[in-house]
Amino acid sequence: MPKQKTHRASAKRFKKTANGGLKRDHGFTSHRFHGKTKKQRRQLAKSTMVSASDMKRIKQMLTTYK
Repeated sequence: MPKQKTHRASAKRFKKTANGGLKRDHGFTSHRFHGKTKKQRRQLAKSTMVSASDMKRIKQMLTTYK
């Protein structure tokens, strides 16, 4: 049986943290900033952690995740 491959799009979007979590960036950050407040823009620039409800699905896509 062939090896399971890593989902490459997911590998580019998520990074593993030292404590075993997954870090992600926010969406809605590429254009149309004039419709967003300064507070929104500042908060969207920061990265955040993947929610617990999505962890199992994303870990499965990242097969090299240990």
